[in-house]
Amino acid sequence: MSRLSRVLAVSLLASLTTVLAVPVATAAAGAPAVIAHRGSSGVVPENTLAAVRQAVRHRADVVENDIQRTKDGELVIVHDTTLARTTDVEAVFPERAPWNVGDFTLAEIKRLDAGSWFAPEFAGERVPTLREWGEAVGARAKMLLEPKAPELYPGIEKDLDRELRTVPVFRAALRGERIVVQSFNHPWLRGYHELAPEVPVGLLFGTKPTATDIEQAAAWADQVNPAFKVIDEATVDLVHGQGMEIHVWTVNDGQGMRTARNWGVDGIITNYPQVLRDLLRD
Repeated sequence: MSRLSRVLAVSLLASLTTVLAVPVATAAAGAPAVIAHRGSSGVVPENTLAAVRQAVRHRADVVENDIQRTKDGELVIVHDTTLARTTDVEAVFPERAPWNVGDFTLAEIKRLDAGSWFAPEFAGERVPTLREWGEAVGARAKMLLEPKAPELYPGIEKDLDRELRTVPVFRAALRGERIVVQSFNHPWLRGYHELAPEVPVGLLFGTKPTATDIEQAAAWADQVNPAFKVIDEATVDLVHGQGMEIHVWTVNDGQGMRTARNWGVDGIITNYPQVLRDLLRD
């Protein structure tokens, strides 16, 4: 089973407002990976193609997303299991409450505005498909994929496996060891791992993983990815002692970023990759 190589940060800050595309960051020894949470979601509407492009401009090493499935079986990039928070679905389909993602076809979801809720200048942003998202990332960053609430979508592991094996941008990313799949649903993730053992996987934790949790994960997983606020440096050492990587979420303040870096984490998931990039430069 392939393991994700440690992604290392560079010493160049991309401005928050810059509009020029930049190449992938060059590794700097010992630094954690800069992971853009739902893209550069602190300054651009989350999980949109605009958020991906901004993350690339901000020189994120990795772009993270959330995957769900439409009524007609298409994989789309949206965090919540309903469309209400990040689109105008209530106005477009007022009688379809509670507006669950899985109750709408892709054509219906593509009618929705996924940007205006964040700021007027993002009006017209759409919910992307997984393929559109992957093509926006391209080879400019690595990809951290999170099927959201996979228990709501029976068979989504097969859909994801088929997408990663057939879409050229994902096939190339797999060959280059640039994809990791993570989930809070550990039994589901174990099943996905058995289906696609060549794809590195990470276990998400909202509470502090125990030493037993970490030891058991090491038998089949590549990463343990907990909430930053629930762990300490000893947790980082335990994960590394089992030969796995640890990527913490969601760290948006400078003090937290410095602490995570000093603990030696392998990656920091943040809404503000440009801030983290600047901090690592300093």
